[in-house]
Amino acid sequence: MDRRTFVAASMAASLAPALSSTALASSGKPPMKPPIAPVRPHSFTRHGITISDPYFWLKDQSYPTVDDPDILAYLKAENAYFEDRMGQHSMLVETLFAELKGRVKEDDSAVPHQDGDFLYWWAFQPGGQYRLWYRKPVAGGEPQLLLSEPALAEGKEYFRLGTFAVSPDGRLLAYSADTSGSERYVIVIRDLATGKDIETVASDALGAAVWTPDSKQLVWTQSSAEWRPTKAWLHTLGQSQGQLLHEEKDAGYWVQAAATQDRKHILLNSYIQTTTEVRLIDTANPAAPPRLIRPKKDGVRYSVDTRGDTLYILTNEDHVNFALKTAPLATPANWTVLIPGSERSYLTGHAVFASYIALEERLDGLDQIRLLFPDGRDQRIAFPEASYTVSLGTNAQADAPQLRLGYSSMVTPQTVFDYDVAAGNLAVRKVQQIPSGYDASQYATERLIATARDGTKVPISVVYKKDYKKDGSQPLHVYGYGAYGISMPPSFSASRLTLLNRGFAYAIAHIRGGDDLGYQWYLDGKLEKRANTFNDFIDCTEHLHRSGFGRAGFTSASGGSAGGWLMGVVVNERPELWRAIIADVPFVDVVNTMLDESLPLTPGEWPEWGDPRTDAAAFKRLIRLSPYEQVRARNYPAMLITGGLSDPRVTYWEPAKWTARLRATKTDDNLLLLKINMGAGHGGKSGRFDSLRELAEEYAFIFTAFDGAAKA
Repeated sequence: MDRRTFVAASMAASLAPALSSTALASSGKPPMKPPIAPVRPHSFTRHGITISDPYFWLKDQSYPTVDDPDILAYLKAENAYFEDRMGQHSMLVETLFAELKGRVKEDDSAVPHQDGDFLYWWAFQPGGQYRLWYRKPVAGGEPQLLLSEPALAEGKEYFRLGTFAVSPDGRLLAYSADTSGSERYVIVIRDLATGKDIETVASDALGAAVWTPDSKQLVWTQSSAEWRPTKAWLHTLGQSQGQLLHEEKDAGYWVQAAATQDRKHILLNSYIQTTTEVRLIDTANPAAPPRLIRPKKDGVRYSVDTRGDTLYILTNEDHVNFALKTAPLATPANWTVLIPGSERSYLTGHAVFASYIALEERLDGLDQIRLLFPDGRDQRIAFPEASYTVSLGTNAQADAPQLRLGYSSMVTPQTVFDYDVAAGNLAVRKVQQIPSGYDASQYATERLIATARDGTKVPISVVYKKDYKKDGSQPLHVYGYGAYGISMPPSFSASRLTLLNRGFAYAIAHIRGGDDLGYQWYLDGKLEKRANTFNDFIDCTEHLHRSGFGRAGFTSASGGSAGGWLMGVVVNERPELWRAIIADVPFVDVVNTMLDESLPLTPGEWPEWGDPRTDAAAFKRLIRLSPYEQVRARNYPAMLITGGLSDPRVTYWEPAKWTARLRATKTDDNLLLLKINMGAGHGGKSGRFDSLRELAEEYAFIFTAFDGAAKA
């Protein structure tokens, strides 16, 4: 079936709740014509290959300042076109937004966690976009408001809280905020007795701030001009000049500060995705030079926690799925294996408590929490479902007799458990409430296994309503990411119900490039193996079709950031598979970005994708896989592309250039929209309801594409 043809019989039942005649009412105005970006010839030659880049001019040469009037005019024209076309479905957007908002508990709050003498938690007020942060004494007493995000966000288009750290004596709060989306955070010290901000530590921070035990000093990391946190500073209260503890000189490496579980040390982690190096600060003498545990070695990652005079080190030094090792604090480079690496068990994290060690692991691809006791006992916590995701929650004390965990599945809402370590019992502390109602018994989930073109078995998680017909007559939505070793767990989403309740099945393709099946799964989706990621997604989609979920031309897909790169490749390679594509803040101008070492992330990306400046093979590979370079005169599905003007991770010109080339080149009349958030960054709008409105727009775009209404 031609993807622009609407088959009423198959869609009437599945989309009826969304696509009523009222919801699709038009404003009556003639549709605006799409903006056409001027072509300005530009090219460059590298490794004997000449690349044409006719939309190079959309990159403001004064970036991060963006004030070129031609660029701003084009972005505003695209936004006006977006508003015009989506405005014709405004009633549908409002219906979907109300539905999404109705699943949000307006006065939601966190389960309190203990830290020292206090219990801490956050809460929303009804209608509030941002959190309020509270505490009260463990011994009893009235709650104290520590920080009001709504007050800090008032009058601002964007607000995001960064670090939130109360001093060990309980008197001071160090917090940071970003009010532009540029991810340059301002760190402020607040006196909790008066509620007054008394000191500004920095205006260019990125990452956590960590107190010393005497509550007089703070370790924080400074972002460079290229938006890379490369310097760690020791700030003493009341002093304007801090002490530089460490500066990372290797291009692409970031430095972040963190406290050990016992808070007797502060860790300075220097890292890129594939390699780490850790330094240790003794909190009894924080001004002393940090102690290097082991120098960085290409491809070796390690993370550290401490207990007493022993280091506990999680590392892939001699096994791809990581091992747990120990070392004396006095000789930190002398590592001894405690838990060896395993082909089945992939160790992903650890916390060293006073009476046991908690390991996060994946056993045959399924999340586990494993406890190791000093007497040699080894215990895995049992959970009620066969497929789920679980992780350590907030455990701020040196020991955790009640271990806080976060849990969900494709059909089970987010659940907070406390695990009684001595009794071996799970206690439910909170289950995500869905005020508009949710009946898990109406939904089903499956784990399918697709065979990729090279024979690799790739898992897929699928969820759908139980009345879904697996005969290709109902729509399918597929999501993927596949980069940086970030897994996409089979977790719950209340927002996803909007798709499921309208007859969609929703699938997560656990493709290579993530670490869903172990660290090798990640390695098999990077550098010269990068094409596996894109091939897996296509092969998973076709397997879903053969299994009765959707069909070619009756399937939508989405991904963001590096997942936007995924969307760009699969829509170039197999455009006939998709009816609608959502590409959020997509990394699509791959060749140009990887050649520009002045951009924030580029040097750290070379170990991921290759360095096209010096490596001709990497240059040619990235050309083949670059969505911007590979746009061709062909039919494309309906596409919604987003970006953020202040986004430092995927700069605004990547989605803008890709859209411009697509609009000038494609041969169909399917709708192509670009939305650039002029006051936000990589994560889109920051308020919890503002972000839901953007999701409502995306869902409306998908539904109207399936209805045949998304035509330019």
